[in-house]
Parts: sequence; structure tokens; C-alpha cells
Amino acid sequence: MNIKDFFKKKPKKKKGPVREWVDAIVFAVIAATLIRWAFMEAYTIPTPSMENSLLVGDFLFVSKINYGPRTPKTPLQVPLTHAKLWGPLSSIPSYSDAIQLPQFRLPGFGSVERNDVVVFNYPPEFEHPTDLKTHYIKRCVAIGGDTIEVRDTQVYINGQPGENPEEMQFLFFIASDKSINERIFKQNGVWDVTPVNGGYYIQAKPADAKKFESLPFVTQVIEAKRGPEDVEARIFPDASRFPWNADFYGPLVIPAEGMTIDLNEDMVATYGSTIRDYEGLDDVKVQENQLIIDGQVATTYTFKQNYYFMMGDNRHNSEDSRFWGFVPEDHVVGEASFIWMSIDPNESFLNKIRWSRLFSGIN
Repeated sequence: MNIKDFFKKKPKKKKGPVREWVDAIVFAVIAATLIRWAFMEAYTIPTPSMENSLLVGDFLFVSKINYGPRTPKTPLQVPLTHAKLWGPLSSIPSYSDAIQLPQFRLPGFGSVERNDVVVFNYPPEFEHPTDLKTHYIKRCVAIGGDTIEVRDTQVYINGQPGENPEEMQFLFFIASDKSINERIFKQNGVWDVTPVNGGYYIQAKPADAKKFESLPFVTQVIEAKRGPEDVEARIFPDASRFPWNADFYGPLVIPAEGMTIDLNEDMVATYGSTIRDYEGLDDVKVQENQLIIDGQVATTYTFKQNYYFMMGDNRHNSEDSRFWGFVPEDHVVGEASFIWMSIDPNESFLNKIRWSRLFSGIN
């Protein structure tokens, strides 16, 4: 064989249309998976806990690079899924937990700050691995090391009034012996309405609720808040020891990385479940007001990561840290960036899109 013939390039075999389609799909899946993991992911708002800041039917992008993307903990997973498969297969897990990797956070532009709107994995959902727990979205009102307190619905951070979101809502009672048309509520910025004997309960901004006082068929507008003596049985961390409610809460110190506590009975009641569930310890129990680590009663403990206190802007209609506790740093997914689409589920076909919300920022 001639040496020149040996080095001649063989003509490339042309791909068939099926092969080209397969290659294109594989490339698209890999690219989408990488973008979804490292940079940005789309979410939708299914509940009213963040109204009016975020509405049911808002579609938004969440930035992963603001806080740094997390390395996958559960690598054996169907691409572009979460904990379950889609459609008729939605009851089937999309992953196998046969392999669980240590999870790390890559460098980002910053860390979670007060008043950030944050997407995170719902901490007390223990049926799935951390990275596949249900996604929640709330506002971070306190960070590690802060002392949070709620006095008569006002949040205080380290003894100072916290910043109130512009679109924050509360529960009000509209007293009226007349039937109020749905159009009246919408004209006054109210969507969440529950009719009862003698009137209506509404979730609304205080300024919008006040508008109803001038209506001739409304006799009274009352903020339906709790008093300091109204203990809520579900309150975190323990209603029997800390008789708080959602409107009168704390004071409570948020755990921070490196913070050391003495484990007396009150500290075990406050932080014992957090240490047991989220600090990555292999053998830890909370029993008889004691924290037992590796078979030994612990007298002090130093936290391994930062924690955050999250609350919904719809303060009387939000399941948040007041009821289930702190959000660990390794559960943080990303920061909500902007709304790219908004669909009103209660409107007719032609009026479903909320045009004014398209490509709007999130504050």
C-alpha cells in the first residue's frame, strides 16, 4: 500500500435522518439538563401563599447561579424530571436512591439575604432525598444568627422592625348582610374570597381592605388576627413549651454555621429536631429532653451549616417556618428572578394571560 494512500482521509459516512434526530434530541436533553442544573430553571406558582407578590398561575425563572448550584445528590434519575414521572405515570418515582452522593454547593454570586424570594426543597418531607423534595417558594425574613420575633403581625429582626413586602397580605373580615358581586372584589384588588354567615373573609393588602369601608353595603372591616394568648398547636418548635402563634411569635434565634449552643431542656426543645433531621448525623436521637449523639448525651452542639427563616407574603395563608421550622442551607435551590408568563386560572380563554406581569421582576 502506498504511504500516501494510508494517510488519506476516509470519506465520512453520511448520517441517516433517524440518526440525526436521535443525536439532536440527545444533545438537547444534555444541554437542557446542564442549564437546569447550573444556571436557571422554570417554576410555576400553584398556591396563594406569596400573593400578591406572586400570583397563582405565575411562571417564573429561578437563578441557580446567584447562590451557587448544588452538585446532584441523586444521580440515578430520569432527565428533566423531579421526584415523579409525568402524566399518567406521575405516581411512579423518577429516580433510584441506590446511589446517594455527598452534596456540595459550587461558588455563586452571593448568599441568601433577608427579603430574597427563595425556592427551596421543603425540609420536613422525608420520603425523598434532599434534592428531590417538593419545591417551595417563600421570602427569607431572617438569616443565620438573626433573632426573629413577630409582634401583632409585624416581623422584628434583632429588635428592629423588618422590611414589609409591598404586596404583603393579611386576613380580613368584611361584615355585610348583602351579597357582594365578585366584580367588586376584583375591582378592589381581592381574589381570595370566602363567604360566611354575616359577610366574607378575604386575603388582602391592608390598603385594599380599607377600600371596602366606604361601600354602603359594608358595615365593618376587621383584621382577623390572633391575640398573644391564642396558642397554635402546630407552631414550631413546640407549643407546649413556647405558647406562640403566627401573629405573636418568638423571640427565636436562627442557627448559623459555627454557632455553639448549650443543650439544656429549652435548647433541645428548640433545636433538637433540627440537629437530628438536617445536620447529617448518623446516630442521633431526641428523647426525654436530651440530645443523644452516637449513644452519648450531648451537652453542647456546634451547627455545621446556616439556616434560614422563610415566610409567605400572604401572612395569614402560608405554611412556612412558623409551623415547620428552619430551612437548611443545603435545601436552598435558587433565587426567584423574573416572571416570564402569568395565566389567571379563573378567567375565560381570551382574558387568561395577565399581560402586565409578563417579564416583570420579583421584589
